[in-house]
Amino acid sequence: MLDLALHAQHGPVSLADISERQGISLSYLEQLFAKLRRSNLVSSVRGPGGGYQLSRTMQGIQVAQVIDAVNESVDATRCQGLGDCHAGDTCLTHHLWCDLSQQIHEFLSGISLADLVTRREVQEVAQRQDLRRCGSKMQQLDKIETSAVE
Repeated sequence: MLDLALHAQHGPVSLADISERQGISLSYLEQLFAKLRRSNLVSSVRGPGGGYQLSRTMQGIQVAQVIDAVNESVDATRCQGLGDCHAGDTCLTHHLWCDLSQQIHEFLSGISLADLVTRREVQEVAQRQDLRRCGSKMQQLDKIETSAVE
């Protein structure tokens, strides 16, 4: 989602581009984006130049919403919050870890994609990824040109 937000100004972003930049398999991204679409966080654009775009403004999408949409967890307990962590019963620190999980979720609820996009270090990483991708494409073109000349 952060990659999508960073590249949103250029129109819909293809999952293939995200896959290449982030090193995430295309099939896994397809599964994630189906969930994100069902949660109305992204919409798809068909046809040439198609891909995905944010369904809301970057300010309107919180990190916790993204995590919740893809059924991920910020659970710090060993028992996934079930309370059966100590031989089927609640352990001594169960409620502490549940409280931590809640604090993490609340923290992530206070961070929007816009907050992340404006961070200098996020911008630097995105720029490095884009340059690496451009360099990789240039190398592929050089190989094609060289083989065409030979």
